[in-house]
Amino acid sequence: MTIEDKIRDLAATYAEQLRARMDARIEEMREDDKSHYLIYQVLGITDEEGGLIDIYQNKGRFLYKYAGALLEEAALLCFKEKHPNAMRYYVPNTIGQRPRQFEIDCLVGDSAIEIKWRDATTDGDHITKEHIRIRAIREHGFTPIRVMFYYPNRDQAIRIQDAIKTLYLGVGGQCYVGDDAWGYVLANTDIDLKAILINIAAENTKRRIL
Repeated sequence: MTIEDKIRDLAATYAEQLRARMDARIEEMREDDKSHYLIYQVLGITDEEGGLIDIYQNKGRFLYKYAGALLEEAALLCFKEKHPNAMRYYVPNTIGQRPRQFEIDCLVGDSAIEIKWRDATTDGDHITKEHIRIRAIREHGFTPIRVMFYYPNRDQAIRIQDAIKTLYLGVGGQCYVGDDAWGYVLANTDIDLKAILINIAAENTKRRIL
């Protein structure tokens, strides 16, 4: 089975699971207490519009979760295809007490690769936590590398991601975002992950049109 076949199977599995979760949640919501619609009405939102907002809010939560999991696992498949010994790995937290250990998404030699589809957090504590994590990884002799495929849109989230990039570079690590992230995967696996995903997306769009 080629890597493209593996990613196609992965995408199909995630798509099926996502649809099942969405359908199940919509069914659950039919029995939900809707007394809070009173406040929607006070704000000028009709019951029909409020219902749609609630549905799509729930759908959005599932979509973001599955989109992230799919892209991160697909990237991991690419690294494993090129580097059979690539693996998830855990290092003890030698800087603080919590958490007891940190996960490395993909360890290739001494490269500790953190794979993120997108990080839109606006929590300032996130910077401190990430600093502790990469320092601990560095203390274990690994080079922390951040690969994030999509940048957030909001200013505060962008500032946090810029600060995290500075932290990586400050400990001798590396940080690849957007086009550079796709390029890093290609350069280190010889697999054009973005092209594969574009093909799958185009085929799905064509099937919907037909």
